[in-house]
Amino acid sequence: MKVLVVSDSHGSRKALLDIQKHYGGELNAMFHCGDSELHENDDALKGFQVVKGNCDWNGQFPEEIVQQVGSDVFFITHGHLYNVKMTLMNVSYKAREHNATIVLFGHSHIVGAELIHGMLFINPGSIALPRNRKEKTYCLIERKEKMVIVSFFDENHDELIDLRQEFFI
Repeated sequence: MKVLVVSDSHGSRKALLDIQKHYGGELNAMFHCGDSELHENDDALKGFQVVKGNCDWNGQFPEEIVQQVGSDVFFITHGHLYNVKMTLMNVSYKAREHNATIVLFGHSHIVGAELIHGMLFINPGSIALPRNRKEKTYCLIERKEKMVIVSFFDENHDELIDLRQEFFI
């Protein structure tokens, strides 16, 4: 299983189109965690499953997506409705209602991944306006049996090795 995750592109069509071109059809899924600021029919969102962020006024996106990819159930939300800038507790309760194994969210523009009580939480950062790092980021998630590898990349598709993590779930 190989899944690409972006968030908080804030109108940056070029970044999204470049990601689509770079990865072609080699992915099982592509998720956008909101604040695209694009219309749902925009070519830059082609192939992405997109949730609504607090800055998305141009499209009719769902507030959350629950999607099974391989053996994992993904819960995708922007995060503003769950106060993710303060705590992951609220979003974890909602994700548990869906038996999610992986939670994807954005909103804070801060890249990160952590395993909490068997559930993996991932924020891909922002492909347009990063915080706490200079690089604009997105994420790739790969499952290899019981191991999930989370890799983060900059806008030039160079891996940020210091952010790479492996989790056993």
